[in-house]
Amino acid sequence: MGSASFIAGVMAFTFALSAVAATNCKPPAPTVLVERFTPADCESCWQTATAQDPKDPRRERVLLLDWIVPAADDAPLAAAAMPEATARAGTSTARATKVRRVTLTQARAPQLRIADGPAWNGYIGIQLSVRKRGPLPADAVAYAALVERVPAGSEGTPVARQLVRALVGPLSLDELASQPSVLHLRALRLPEASRADRLASVGWVETAAGRVIAATQSTLGACAADKR
Repeated sequence: MGSASFIAGVMAFTFALSAVAATNCKPPAPTVLVERFTPADCESCWQTATAQDPKDPRRERVLLLDWIVPAADDAPLAAAAMPEATARAGTSTARATKVRRVTLTQARAPQLRIADGPAWNGYIGIQLSVRKRGPLPADAVAYAALVERVPAGSEGTPVARQLVRALVGPLSLDELASQPSVLHLRALRLPEASRADRLASVGWVETAAGRVIAATQSTLGACAADKR
């Protein structure tokens, strides 16, 4: 990424800081992470709810991540497919949505904060802060993602989704060996065919084995979701 693009992302993030400070919305930290993996060649999966979908994500303090798993280039959902979803979903021959539910109430888990700026010059700035509250598993890493909030009843889905559109990571947490916190600032290109007004950011920390131990979403994203 060129320096001009990076500066654009940083400036976008700067604008976000004032917006975050001005809002009174302070959503509680999520206690459950639900990841749904939908095959790109299964449009009917996207159009169907699963028995494992949370009934009221906000009340249940559920953070949602929706991944489109790549298939053929001409698959109905191919435009939103993420290469990283393949390994994350694991091996599956079923042509159905795979759902993974993880509890995030581990004692002494790191404290996360994430913020994002408005789209500016084709980029969005993201800042992820990870503060240590106890020993971390060896080789734990962080990720940050741009998600597109898709309300229930739109884009063919009967349930609300947070579709992963861009991903950064793994991000090193080595500094936590000597420092109380680590800060990652990135500028991400605006995902193609996405709606900027629906974008928010999500961050999480996971072990080397891929188990998520802490997660969070941007305050602006959570507040916007409440106003849908």
